[in-house]
Amino acid sequence: QVHLVESGGGSVQAGDSLRLSCAASGRTFSTSIMGWFRQAPGKAREFVAAINWNDDNTYYSDSVKGRFTISRDNAKNRVYLQMNNLKPEDTAVYYCAARYGSGRYFQALSYDSWGQGTQVTVSS
Repeated sequence: QVHLVESGGGSVQAGDSLRLSCAASGRTFSTSIMGWFRQAPGKAREFVAAINWNDDNTYYSDSVKGRFTISRDNAKNRVYLQMNNLKPEDTAVYYCAARYGSGRYFQALSYDSWGQGTQVTVSS
């Protein structure tokens, strides 16, 4: 089991930036992919970005491509989500997730461990 804790959320204006951090502990060596998802009120949880734990492959949803960057620091067992040019539609609770085995990186059901989430609010 991998324990995940997100931080870095907050309330910002449109066009601002935020950097989310996800600290992983426990059986991190069994992780194959780390992902970020988000969930707005009344909406389903949606994929934002993912990164392979062992190489530099990254994946993004079309809605954040070019504005968000996912990165990792294996030595610190941390994954980051740099969010630039934030928009009001980015407002959501952001979750960090770890996948141990296979499965589609963009599907929440593929992930095995989840953090508690951090709120991001973007006002216009």
